[in-house]
Amino acid sequence: MKGRRIYPNDDDQLSFAPGDYGKDVNGVWFGRPPDPDVHMGSFENHGVTEHEDGSISVLPSILIHKGQGRPEWHGFLERGIWRKA
Repeated sequence: MKGRRIYPNDDDQLSFAPGDYGKDVNGVWFGRPPDPDVHMGSFENHGVTEHEDGSISVLPSILIHKGQGRPEWHGFLERGIWRKA
């Protein structure tokens, strides 16, 4: 799925829909995988490369886990394209 880069609003907040990614006012990147049941996660412990078109690539793979019994997502964000591992 092609993701969408978002930017902070007038209150410096980011509002994520599935597939969105963006950088907060402190310079920390976040993303929300395309699965609507999975919440956003921080890319603080990842390498993020910003490309000329504004898209990003994140390494290593992204793993979002919200506790036992809650959705988990494992995959990649490459040049703004989300794909499962």
